[in-house]
Amino acid sequence: MDGQTFQGFTSELDPDVDLHATDSRSSARTVHAVRAQPAAPVRLRFQLGARTLFSVTRRLARVAIPLERRALLPELPTLDGDADGFLVTGLRADLRQALTAARPELRPYLRHAYPRHYASLQQDFDAYLAHFSGKTRSTLRRKLRKFADQSGGTIDLRLYTRPTEVDDFFRHARAVSAITYQERLLSAGLPDGDDARAATRALADRDMMRGWILFLDGRPVSYLYAPAEEDTLIYAYLGYDPAFADLSPGTVLQLEALRTLMAERRFRVFDFTEGDGQHKRQFATGAVDCVDLLLLRPTLANRALGHGLGAFDAGIAAAKRLLPPPLAKLARALRR
Repeated sequence: MDGQTFQGFTSELDPDVDLHATDSRSSARTVHAVRAQPAAPVRLRFQLGARTLFSVTRRLARVAIPLERRALLPELPTLDGDADGFLVTGLRADLRQALTAARPELRPYLRHAYPRHYASLQQDFDAYLAHFSGKTRSTLRRKLRKFADQSGGTIDLRLYTRPTEVDDFFRHARAVSAITYQERLLSAGLPDGDDARAATRALADRDMMRGWILFLDGRPVSYLYAPAEEDTLIYAYLGYDPAFADLSPGTVLQLEALRTLMAERRFRVFDFTEGDGQHKRQFATGAVDCVDLLLLRPTLANRALGHGLGAFDAGIAAAKRLLPPPLAKLARALRR
């Protein structure tokens, strides 16, 4: 994800309500006002795997919707005069039609559809591990042992929660982020600078963030940063040093971070946010079907862009289905 701060669309999380369920009092006609971030240039990428072939920029107001347990239709604010539209991410798929109907002056274009994974933190760690297959539990324990063996018999995972610890966290995390594929290929590494650090200190002052650094022989090899929205902790940035990939530092950090959160019981849900992926699927305890949606003013250029993105994505998906396995493997290698 792009790490933008979540704003608006918050409500109390009820542990007894299924994330998939729709409250009988909260139909598509029930709305909840949201705040969009100020319209800013956003690169809409034509991508082949992790590679961006080219991109087109539009001024969009971002609306990132936190994971919710009730189906509430977001009520979008008035669009600024110089904005091309909204980029809505993390919208429950069953609200897509209602949202587009509520803003008929804007043209909708589907960007992504995916299961939005989450992990319940209100359980014992042993109970969490029990939902894995025996083979997966064995694999995870083997990775933990392998890392510990290389680290003098212990796993050196450090947790950062206080405002006074923020600079230390950023120093170590940025050292890792700078060499990750997220930063080198996607420009999606952990942000740095005075504003980013000040925002993180403000969250830490309210006990609304968690940061972890995994060390090996005193060297940072993986990091995870998770700000909070109410009692949901948000998977914002994670990366690891590729030189230590054989030790699975990202997996080790994620598993140990979840262990600390389940022992702490400060937060209720760990939201893996937009997008699908093996890492998220592995550690999740559930998922909600979500979409990312472009809502654009119906100018000729915006219509061309919206249809172009849709056609390109459909073409890539069709090509993937048609490729025989050997060529599909080669294509994955070329995309890296």
